[in-house]
Amino acid sequence: MKYRTVVMYMEIGCFVSCLCGWILVCSTLPTEYWTFSEVGSIVLTTSNYYSNLWRDCISDTTGVSDCKDYPSMLALPAFLHACRALAVCSVITGFFGGVLTLVGMKCTKIGGSEVANARVTFAAGITYLVSGFCGMITYSWWANKLVTEFLDPTFRAQKFEIGAAVFVGWGGSTLLISGATVMTYFSGKEGLPSRSPKRPQRPATYATARTRQTYMLPEHTSATFNRDSFV
Repeated sequence: MKYRTVVMYMEIGCFVSCLCGWILVCSTLPTEYWTFSEVGSIVLTTSNYYSNLWRDCISDTTGVSDCKDYPSMLALPAFLHACRALAVCSVITGFFGGVLTLVGMKCTKIGGSEVANARVTFAAGITYLVSGFCGMITYSWWANKLVTEFLDPTFRAQKFEIGAAVFVGWGGSTLLISGATVMTYFSGKEGLPSRSPKRPQRPATYATARTRQTYMLPEHTSATFNRDSFV
């Protein structure tokens, strides 16, 4: 199997991995189960509290649930604003990464030369890496805050646990980072020039060797010439 065919199948596999990861990250944004808490002393009066980046929700054992958006955006903590921004950046950069990958892959034949396609694919891999790291930072930061508050004995407010959406986001971010890393390696190896290019050396031929010997004087000739010049 040729090297180009191997790289083409590798690009397809990396694109599928990144696409699946991006879909998983997108699916977590409308999901309410980023945090979860169950409060109640009797089974009939148990209430479940869960929330995400945009709203708080509550449900009881009868199946009735109610969600309420955050009342004021300016009153929210900076932590929540940062998580929102990182999550949105992850979705946007993942979308543009998919567009660049479709343009630069070898199997689509949309771009120009092989080097140009490799450079476009390299840019797509970098974009997917940014998307994956933005998502990973968002979910890890969110989970770290929940764990810190849950294990803090001095924290008196209601304590929450990590919801299912955070684990789905971790999986999607891992797929994005792993697929983008392999894609960036192979495309950068082909599309980017090496840092220390070697100049092509002219091969030695019989004519150049004879010419060099013609213009090089022997040692005794140069010595005789110097001795005669002082006379």
